[in-house]
Amino acid sequence: MTSALQAVIFDFDGVIADSEPLHFRAFQQALAEDALELTPKLYYSRYLGYDDVGMFQAFAEDHGVAMDAARVAELVARKGAKLQAMLSAGSVLFPGAVDFVRAAATAVPIAIASGALRHEIQEVIDAAGVADLFAAIVASGDTPQSKPSPEPYRLAFERLQDATSTPLDPRRCVAIEDSRWGLESARGAGLRCVAVTNSYPADELTGAELVVSGLQALTVDALDRLCGAGAAGTR
Repeated sequence: MTSALQAVIFDFDGVIADSEPLHFRAFQQALAEDALELTPKLYYSRYLGYDDVGMFQAFAEDHGVAMDAARVAELVARKGAKLQAMLSAGSVLFPGAVDFVRAAATAVPIAIASGALRHEIQEVIDAAGVADLFAAIVASGDTPQSKPSPEPYRLAFERLQDATSTPLDPRRCVAIEDSRWGLESARGAGLRCVAVTNSYPADELTGAELVVSGLQALTVDALDRLCGAGAAGTR
């Protein structure tokens, strides 16, 4: 029987890598050096899902802080150095992430669409031994707009088609996300949407057609059934 599922596009932070707490601490420490406070509640309710540039720009706008491009670039570099030090301290992968990535890659082409910096993504997937499984990676700066814009997922979809030389139907391709901003981005690109509750409870993941506790609770067969369904429905 022909598989309904044609491709899988993963978000990175909060789906494959348990790095959202590290990102928060790195943002918090970078801002603290300028006597600016970022609380966990504010980060998770307002800024999770932004790329680094977008987060600092949004923070500045929200708090009436003057930040030109040079200051934003300085903060991004400062935050990146702090995050790198934390990433180097050990593995940040969620349980079952590598097994599911391998299973998905065996079945269909896979990609990443993330607001993380490319070198951060690359370091983690290289260490996990799965870097070669991804046919495409879209990272921070690869599109003019970051999530919740659909541009990151649209570009990942286009790069998957180019890499595999295969026409793909977006309604037969699944995005796996951990935030409502990411789900909005994936929906805007026309993809089927699965959410994991690693960062938010299920009732905050509006727009997902399937919600699971994490990649360890997901199967390729479940994604195939989702794509084979006649109509999308929210669960």
